[in-house]
Amino acid sequence: MPKEINTIEDIQPGDIYEDSAYHPCLCMGMDGHEIWGVSLIDGSYPRCEDIGFSGVRKLTPEEAWIWRTQGPPDADSEIIDRWWDDGVGQELLEEIP
Repeated sequence: MPKEINTIEDIQPGDIYEDSAYHPCLCMGMDGHEIWGVSLIDGSYPRCEDIGFSGVRKLTPEEAWIWRTQGPPDADSEIIDRWWDDGVGQELLEEIP
């Protein structure tokens, strides 16, 4: 079960966290209340989050693999651009002017 990160002491470089776009990310560093890392989905960097505002959660390697292969099981169903659906929903985004 993902563990909510409430303080900077709850995470350290090398840990895996879920960013606000549901990407499992490898934590590369912290500064104040901000953490940053690299996405384990598409390699995008930096994936920055403010711990006080974003609801960042710490993942186990097993959870990160599930997120990577199946998507997060508790993601908001209202999200249009869901990377884990392999492009399903992209056509809706392209129609928005």
